[in-house]
Amino acid sequence: MNTLIRMTLAIALGMLCGTAARMSALQPARTTWSGIYTDAQAKRGQAVYEEQCLSCHSPDLKGADQAPPLAGDDFNMDWNDLSINDLFERVRLSMPADKPGTLKPEQVADVLAFVLSKGGFPAGEAELPAQADALKEIKFLTKQP
Repeated sequence: MNTLIRMTLAIALGMLCGTAARMSALQPARTTWSGIYTDAQAKRGQAVYEEQCLSCHSPDLKGADQAPPLAGDDFNMDWNDLSINDLFERVRLSMPADKPGTLKPEQVADVLAFVLSKGGFPAGEAELPAQADALKEIKFLTKQP
């Protein structure tokens, strides 16, 4: 292959790679505003919340005594710009307070779906996953982008 053809192919390949990189950078990250849970999942989460969380965090998710709120400005600001995995891991490892770490990962995801629904974040078509890799790709954003 002559040098001119090689150079042309190298330039074309470089342009294609640059376009692909720019396009992936333009794709919006998944956030709490992307419909990251389903209504059915939030309903399951409500049942778990009522059984495992309500006595400390209250029916309105505003918290009580030592239990922090799970909705509202303070909660949102505490988690803003972190990954949903950060919140997931906090709940998974430390809740419920009287039996830390006893919730199954699917129950934690369901409770988080319920919390997000109460926080006014929209439901979507797919359930919130219970796997760290997927949750790390979702950012908690207080304000809609």
